[in-house]
Amino acid sequence: MALRVKALQSLLVEKGLVDPAALDAIIDTYEHKVGPRNGARVVARAWTDAAYLARLRQDATAAIAELGYGGRQGEHMVAVENTPETHNLVVCTLCSCYPWSVLGLPPVWYKSSPYRSRAVIDPRGVMAEFGLVVPEDVEVRVWDSTAEIRYLVIPQRPAGTEGWSEDALASLVSRDSMIGVAFAGASGAGS
Repeated sequence: MALRVKALQSLLVEKGLVDPAALDAIIDTYEHKVGPRNGARVVARAWTDAAYLARLRQDATAAIAELGYGGRQGEHMVAVENTPETHNLVVCTLCSCYPWSVLGLPPVWYKSSPYRSRAVIDPRGVMAEFGLVVPEDVEVRVWDSTAEIRYLVIPQRPAGTEGWSEDALASLVSRDSMIGVAFAGASGAGS
């Protein structure tokens, strides 16, 4: 696959259809400037800084921008927090609206029709398919992301992480936990 990509890239550059510098800039953006590590930093800051969490609750777009993240469908953000009483799940029922600047490229399953329809009809069943079982006494709220508003789930901070650095906490936050199909924790890191 890598050889095919390189051959296609070389051909497009040779024919003058792609500027190599522009291609490098695009690759750099997706490798270093967008992605779930950005959202993980937002979550870790919210877990450690009560004033930041308050700003995130009030205006998530502005609070996220404080950390240098925005654009790329990261406008009009709303943060929803998981608590012992409430678990949040994000879906886009119409297409695949998704906050690229904080979560990176959307996973294939997020864009699939089965996820988009079943997340609304049977959110507990969908979460269980991801290995996430939320206790029956916890309310599950489903948030429908749109072109006008996108959601970021702030997962519950794992127990026993008091005193951890933001970097260490961010390593516990996965893309899936910020969508709501996983809990934050060591097993979810890197998704």
